[in-house]
Amino acid sequence: MAQDDGEKTRERAGDGDGGGTRERSQFGLLAVRRFGPFFWTQFFGAFNDNVFRNALILVIAYGAGREAAAAGHTLVNMAAGLFILPFFLFSATAGQLADKYDKARYIRYVKGMEIVIMTCAAGAFFLNSLLGLLALLFFMGIQSTFFGPVKYSIIPQHLRPGELVGGNAMVEMGTFVSILLGTMAGGILVGLENGRIWIGAAVCTVAVTGWLASLRIPPAPSDSPALKVNWNPLTQTLKTIRFAREVHSVFLSILGISWFWLLGMAYLTQIPNFTRNVLRSDEGVVTLLLTVFSVGIGAGSLLCEKLSGRRVELGLVPLGSIGLSLFGIDLFLAYSPPPVTALMGVRAFLATDGAFRVLADLVLIGVFGGLYIVPLFAFIQMRTEPRLRARVIAANNIVNAFFMVLSSAAAILLLGVAGLTVPQFFLVLALANIGVALYIYTVVPEFVMRFLVWMLSHTLYRVKHENLDRIPEEGPAVLVCNHVSYVDGLLIGGAVRRPVRFVIFEPIYRMPILHFVFKTGKAIPIDSERRDPEVYRRAFEAIDAALAAGEVICIFPEGHLTEDGDIDRFRPGIEKIIDRNPVPVIPMALRGLWGSFFSREGGSAMRRPFKRVWSRIELAAGEPVPPDAVSADDLRERVAALRGDRR
Repeated sequence: MAQDDGEKTRERAGDGDGGGTRERSQFGLLAVRRFGPFFWTQFFGAFNDNVFRNALILVIAYGAGREAAAAGHTLVNMAAGLFILPFFLFSATAGQLADKYDKARYIRYVKGMEIVIMTCAAGAFFLNSLLGLLALLFFMGIQSTFFGPVKYSIIPQHLRPGELVGGNAMVEMGTFVSILLGTMAGGILVGLENGRIWIGAAVCTVAVTGWLASLRIPPAPSDSPALKVNWNPLTQTLKTIRFAREVHSVFLSILGISWFWLLGMAYLTQIPNFTRNVLRSDEGVVTLLLTVFSVGIGAGSLLCEKLSGRRVELGLVPLGSIGLSLFGIDLFLAYSPPPVTALMGVRAFLATDGAFRVLADLVLIGVFGGLYIVPLFAFIQMRTEPRLRARVIAANNIVNAFFMVLSSAAAILLLGVAGLTVPQFFLVLALANIGVALYIYTVVPEFVMRFLVWMLSHTLYRVKHENLDRIPEEGPAVLVCNHVSYVDGLLIGGAVRRPVRFVIFEPIYRMPILHFVFKTGKAIPIDSERRDPEVYRRAFEAIDAALAAGEVICIFPEGHLTEDGDIDRFRPGIEKIIDRNPVPVIPMALRGLWGSFFSREGGSAMRRPFKRVWSRIELAAGEPVPPDAVSADDLRERVAALRGDRR
């Protein structure tokens, strides 16, 4: 029922979509009403937050009164704490409200709060009221807290499955670009003559612009309209965390996202000190480094759609964590302070040895950070029940805030107490990232399995897909395919958007490395009834249970790898499966895999490791066959026709 409501929501939101159902690319989403207005709403909100915060920090740092001059450092840290405190206090409440009410209408109320707060902020800047500005920063933190859960919970309600990664990528890219531009704009405006008046005018204008954009967001009806709001922040926070822990892989993804924010906060906070004390450079270089870091995250986020084939590809997460550690370690090694007395500008810095290596490291840390975080956000959205989605994302925001505080505590402890240099601090972060990654991937081996599948389908092979949209997006189905190589299951699993459970010949299921992948992917081992009746019986029981649960099963009805490249007869087991479980059958064909490294051309597989590396293969799907028309011989003919002459 929730899925049906979601489809109706997307239909109502299809203004500007040409009335069609085709999936849009990530940049194409900006042109349709079901995403574009929301994107600009959140973009202007993040931009405004950072204009206001950076302007306030600069006012404190350069004296907004005698009390600021006397305690500037304390006030700067107080400002950071005042903004983050509401995430602990009000995220649980925000998650409930976002789940209870229409999300589009809820966003408009939250954006209205921003207009009121920024109007007051303009007055506080004009009156030079430091206490007023600090109080309004706290209220701005409250407004951001209430926007946080709806920001990510509305995305899957308006976007189609193949757009989910692209939509999240655009939001992540937009967030980091708006943070960068807002920080720069706040610094520029506050330095102008009558800068505080300019700041006040800017934040009010941007707040109104964001609210106007929100008026175009299509309806997003609640999945939990009867939810009774618990206003006690302590008990509801604990309850919200429990919601997030119901699905273990989702909670570990939340921890992974929070760890990324710990790393990101550490890099962003220490870049000024790194620039001054290690690079021996001025504020212009600080801006350059912040820019390349933010551009890297934006680029990595946008790469996710291309590298994942528009699916939620968990295989990119280990790839991202590897890059974060490698280039974090290299940042420690990249630069030795030059013997200069005065701080260098951008041109002088770029002329020094190691400058471009530092820039490359920061860009690539950002790129791999984008590859790391976007699939995790999409995974949480996909694996969380719609009725709980905003509350689970609220739990994510609470844990994120806690990890940001840990980031500051770690910096104080390691830099202030232990006396590490900033490069040494970066090295500790990179090494700690390895430990965190190993823990998460050990507890949830699905990440590693998807990484192996992704690497296989993007190194040894180039896989082209044809008509895979014929596989239903939900509900039980059986896929049947020709069996050419030991990695057929990995290639199919890497191409099909839905999780697929494979029925694998038991000796292949037990092969080293492949056994880990098949077991992690919940493959079902099978053998002939004559040779091992117990394995045969358990396999059919597992197939029945999977189809009853609405899962997708894939079988290779030949029962063995082809030895000559031709398609053997299909065994009648497929007919038995459909007799017991009348579900649609989708014929599929692998083309061009015969003669590759994992096929049995020449009598055995894996004899020539560099044969046909990066070879092009194709996976095609045919029209679904209704259960009452399924026969082994007919399915073989359909698969053979799909494969054609290309073995």
